[in-house]
Amino acid sequence: MRKSSCIFLPALVFLVAGVLRAQQPCPGYSVVVNTAEDQLMLDINGAENPQDQIAALDKYAQAHPDSKFMPCVNEYYTSTYVKLKDYDKAIEYGEKDLAADYFDLNLALNLLRAYVASGKTGDSAFEAIFKIPDEIKKEISPSRPSKMSDEEWEKMQKDAAEQAKDHRAYAVYAFFQLLPRVTDGAKRVEYLDKFQQIFPGAATEYAAQINNGYFEAYRLSNQVDKMLEYGEKTVEADPNNLVVLNTLAFVYGVVNRSNMEKADAYAGKAVKVAEEMKKPEGVSDEDFKKEQNNQLGMAHLTLGYVDFAKAGKSRKVATAIKELKTAADLLDANPPLQAQALFYLGNAYEFEYPANHGAALEALRKAAELPGPFQGPAKELIEKIRRAGGR
Repeated sequence: MRKSSCIFLPALVFLVAGVLRAQQPCPGYSVVVNTAEDQLMLDINGAENPQDQIAALDKYAQAHPDSKFMPCVNEYYTSTYVKLKDYDKAIEYGEKDLAADYFDLNLALNLLRAYVASGKTGDSAFEAIFKIPDEIKKEISPSRPSKMSDEEWEKMQKDAAEQAKDHRAYAVYAFFQLLPRVTDGAKRVEYLDKFQQIFPGAATEYAAQINNGYFEAYRLSNQVDKMLEYGEKTVEADPNNLVVLNTLAFVYGVVNRSNMEKADAYAGKAVKVAEEMKKPEGVSDEDFKKEQNNQLGMAHLTLGYVDFAKAGKSRKVATAIKELKTAADLLDANPPLQAQALFYLGNAYEFEYPANHGAALEALRKAAELPGPFQGPAKELIEKIRRAGGR
């Protein structure tokens, strides 16, 4: 049996000059022997499973709801619920600590793990990410014990540097996992700006991800010029970014028709990249094929429209018709884009000389059956062809 004492034992025991602090919860708390907090630590450390740890935390929280130790209790809740994969609960308790202005590295990392795994996001997650670099400096800062050898000291410094690197890497990983879940484009831009301020060298080290993040943010905000600017930066850093290639091609060639040469080049590259796509782990064959066809269909739609636009007086649209037919076949899972491909296809059949009214009407009737902005124009063109003598 232990003797009663006024000795203060850090909640984070077995430390060596602070280097392991970031691996443990509640680095700022001390526990007095033979107190309720001491008993809680014994119960947690002696528990056989996470469920028993939760029971110990519940017991303490019910008996001492106003204790100054509650932020540490909430931190233990957070990490334990992460173990149990109850990510909503982990987020709930982690956010309680942030709301109470309590923060440490262990809490932040567990809260981020919960957010990443849950499929959710929130301001508190980004708040945690942006505090991590400073917290790393504060918590992972070994001081040399007086009797430590040079070899041991060198190893301690190396271990601390590796630990800091790992924690920083996870914060960066979490940032790029959570950013696409933010539905407000302006908010994404705000987070990206701050990320580059907080993480020195990020603009160079993560150029492709950052530029793609801005591209998507401005796309959400419908700021086309900024979207194109960052789209160009993205493909410069990541030439095989299929979504960006396709979007740039589509905007340049179909939406604002500002640069047909770039549209043709990017769409052609998108076809090659899409054809060489590898199925990601965890994605079903059906979902992979659907996405591949969608990307291929969009690229062929752009190529067909660009070729059609270049036909001019020659009325030679055989290549455009081939591309647009391919696009329409591939876009079964994307009715609005399929309707667009069919509408342009009908126009191409009417534009060629002599006009192929039958093929034009077939394409336009299919377009008129699909929901989206091309339904009305397709019906109007059908009527014009009929009045002109087509069937």
